[in-house]
Amino acid sequence: MTDSVGVDPGDRAELAGDAVRRIMHIAAAIRHHQDVEIAGLGLTPAAARALHQLDPDRPSPARDLAEQLRCDRSNVTALVDKLEQAGLVERRLDPADRRQKTLVVTEAGRRMRERVHRVVSDSRLLAPLSTGELAALRELVWKVSDGGCPEGEV
Repeated sequence: MTDSVGVDPGDRAELAGDAVRRIMHIAAAIRHHQDVEIAGLGLTPAAARALHQLDPDRPSPARDLAEQLRCDRSNVTALVDKLEQAGLVERRLDPADRRQKTLVVTEAGRRMRERVHRVVSDSRLLAPLSTGELAALRELVWKVSDGGCPEGEV
């Protein structure tokens, strides 16, 4: 017996496995392209992700960035050091609590953050799809991603 799209239910696991492998392949291709483009900007993927997570209109402590990146604060310190050396971020005393420093995105950081955003939003891999196919793909991805993929991740 077949389901409404003509697929034997026994093939469901095989279909799902093939879909997952293809999604992983696409993700790897996207990641490779992004890593190359980000390196061309003079950033590491980790530094680009950290800069992308920072809100340029709202200074925040490094611990908030560590939570957003889901990593140890010591790792964030090294990332912020690199961003600060590049002139993209500044550490400033928090006016509300002078014992704490906040991370402030500089003007150069705002421009770089915009360039990083363009890199992570590059959709040329999807260029062969029609508008209808893109809409269907987006709907399917949203349906699957609601199953546990945190929104807003790079």
